[in-house]
Amino acid sequence: MMPGGTSAAQTATDEVQKICDEMKPHAEKKAGKSFDTFTAKSFKTQVVAGTNYFIKVHVGGDDHVHLRVYKTLPHTGGTLDLTGLQDSKSHHDPIEYF
Repeated sequence: MMPGGTSAAQTATDEVQKICDEMKPHAEKKAGKSFDTFTAKSFKTQVVAGTNYFIKVHVGGDDHVHLRVYKTLPHTGGTLDLTGLQDSKSHHDPIEYF
């Protein structure tokens, strides 16, 4: 990984699913719809002054969304903020920086 770049895509972990669980209501508000399913599938990270998570989330059927979640550094509370959402994604769409 080059400095400031994103990591390679990885299979979602329990930690990433917990981030998704916390971000679900924010994602639904941003997307303007409810999701019956909200399962993290894969993710990339980018280390900045904190960490950006780019997460592929299965939301039912063949539908996926990509989330960009910023996690502050632990000494500032480690809070999460949904900073972006890409809708109408498929299982095959790669996670890209956005």
